[in-house]
Amino acid sequence: MAVTTGDLRPTSGTWRTPLVIIVCGCAIAMLSFGPRSSLGFFIQPMSREFAWGRDVFGLALAFQNLLWGLGQPIAGAIADRFGLLRVMVVGALLYAAGLLLMRYSATPLSLNVGAGVLIGFGLSGSSFNLVLSAFSKLLPPERRGLALGAGTAAGSFGQFLFAPFGVAMIDNFGWQTALMVFAMLMLLIVPLSLALSTPPVETSKVPSADQQSFKTALAEAFGHRSYVLLVLGFFTCGFQLAFITVHLPAYLADRGIPASSGGWVIAAIGLFNIIGSLSVGWLQNVFPKRYILSVIYLTRALSIIAFISFPITTFSAIAFGAISGLTWLSTVPPTSALVALMFGTRWFATLYGFAFVSHQVGGFLGVWLGGIVFEKFGSYTPIWWLSVVFGVLSALINLPIVEAPVARPVAQPA
Repeated sequence: MAVTTGDLRPTSGTWRTPLVIIVCGCAIAMLSFGPRSSLGFFIQPMSREFAWGRDVFGLALAFQNLLWGLGQPIAGAIADRFGLLRVMVVGALLYAAGLLLMRYSATPLSLNVGAGVLIGFGLSGSSFNLVLSAFSKLLPPERRGLALGAGTAAGSFGQFLFAPFGVAMIDNFGWQTALMVFAMLMLLIVPLSLALSTPPVETSKVPSADQQSFKTALAEAFGHRSYVLLVLGFFTCGFQLAFITVHLPAYLADRGIPASSGGWVIAAIGLFNIIGSLSVGWLQNVFPKRYILSVIYLTRALSIIAFISFPITTFSAIAFGAISGLTWLSTVPPTSALVALMFGTRWFATLYGFAFVSHQVGGFLGVWLGGIVFEKFGSYTPIWWLSVVFGVLSALINLPIVEAPVARPVAQPA
């Protein structure tokens, strides 16, 4: 391994210095998160061309969120056992193939396969979740908090870059060309992932204290109350983020906000999330992580109430984007850090992957219900208020979490 757990200096003769690992990991997070956060801008042009309702596009992106979540623990388990490199390469290729198929989609079925199945599974193998896992394995504990915040912030920077870039591409060259460019950019993840390669685990060489089986790790995690509470709270994060990412551009357009302004709203979310993620990455070393999570969820709920309670203008939309950005992915550093604190890093990608399933089930429901409710009532208002309720519940759910390593029986000498 290029970096030991106690030293940030590179091993003699290797190019994989800590700086290279962090920079390449952040670049992967930026590339993988950028296009999927911009897909909401394709709803209106594709729906107009093929006469689809928003429920059609919503279902495809809902499947994407669900399969991203379901594939995450599988990808995490493979990465934990056989190393991260091959998982990330396959994920990047699937991601690019999904964007390419989406460009040629002319039926709801092909849209579901491209935007839903291929991109969903591609994200599970190439997104910032595995980048965070690599940081947790390759960097020492005292550096993880800031590195996890940086990796999350990089994903936000991708959103900041790709939202206005995607809108400009659609306006000037058409949605088909925009998807082709996105697909080609995803191929850059393949060479970048070389820096995050982790070696396969040889069970015979693992110290006895770490010889925990996959089944034992899962049983321990899901039998631990704090982990279950963390997983339940993470559901809300996915519900709110996916709904806003996919449906906010259309919501703003319905209220007369130009698509270009909508692009800057999504970009504002990404820009301010850089501040939020880095700040939380530092704050979690000072304050209890459960309190940070509670404040984040409550702040989201209050910001949504303020946003939908007053007339929508370009200024109010960008202000909402800025406030949302401060809390956007800032749940990820404390959530991932709590998983590592409770159970260690041996099965980190797997256990964080199962927490992410809850996140993505929430994302599936947020996107899917958003499309269904709009087609039925012509309004997103019920989903906005449901997001508020979930935010308050998650703020309460995280408070009883115990921030300590799980108690494991110690073998007694004969």
